[in-house]
Amino acid sequence: MRNFYDNKPNGYLETIQKGLSAVRTFHSGLSYGTGSREENLRKLKSELESADAIVIGAGAGLSTAAGLTYSGERFDRYFFDFKERFGIADMYSGGFYPFPDEETRWAWWARHIYFNRYIDAPKPVYKELLALVEDKNYFVITTNVDHQFQRAGFNKARLFYTQGDYGLFQSASGGDGKTYDNEEWVIKAMAAQRFVVDENGVYRLPKDRLVSMQIPTEMIPRTPDGESAAMNLRADETFVEDKGWHAASANYAAFLDENAGKRVLYLEMGVGANTPVIIKYPFWAMTLENENATYACINYEEAFCPKQIEERSICIDGDAGELLELLCS
Repeated sequence: MRNFYDNKPNGYLETIQKGLSAVRTFHSGLSYGTGSREENLRKLKSELESADAIVIGAGAGLSTAAGLTYSGERFDRYFFDFKERFGIADMYSGGFYPFPDEETRWAWWARHIYFNRYIDAPKPVYKELLALVEDKNYFVITTNVDHQFQRAGFNKARLFYTQGDYGLFQSASGGDGKTYDNEEWVIKAMAAQRFVVDENGVYRLPKDRLVSMQIPTEMIPRTPDGESAAMNLRADETFVEDKGWHAASANYAAFLDENAGKRVLYLEMGVGANTPVIIKYPFWAMTLENENATYACINYEEAFCPKQIEERSICIDGDAGELLELLCS
């Protein structure tokens, strides 16, 4: 990663280090929590109301619950031609496909960005979560790159997108340490593929489903300095942690410091096993060291906690959307 802002506190690295150092202390195994589903929902409602601070950690499962699925009907609708020609089975694997040319690769990315970043989620999961915390002292750390928290109305100053943003380009080398908004380019690239705008201002397939799998050569994105552009997604050391990223990281560090020792609810939602060092392990570690803290895990078939914090944990297995609806009722 490219780091140009060493003078700011880095909440990202600080929490990862805290989580990694604490993992070895969780030696007694894992627990799926105690109490019934109904009891845990009541307990979580109570914690949401009484906590001095709420730290929300969100992973891909939250966006999946909101309907932003990467496979199935949604993928088949918007990427049917890429599926037929290249055998691509889902949006995730398509992001790594070795397309034959840049015109095709960037046509793919224009669709991928648009349908995951520049439209509202099909289900109101993020808005329901906001309704639970908007009048409370909260902060969000997420590995998601789809910007759905801001689209739902969350305060930008209380958000930290650790892994990048579909809405940003950077130089391929990452050498300038800058990112560039890509919305204007995405809209033009969608039109160049013959997608049409409906009555709600959203791009859809034309009735004849005849769309292009390429953009014009002159539309291949470049930075203002003329360098080849790339997605601002954390994949290797070229990932740019820009000024905004470091400001958010510092805000996260400050929020954790300001609320250390208080009654804190660490609410983890939809976080899988791919990057546990960013959210899951640090949440476990911070709950362990603060006897006033509670850890809550909402996840589909992956709701668990270390036995050391079992008595101060709430584990609820299920779809985040369904559970949030119950919490809001």
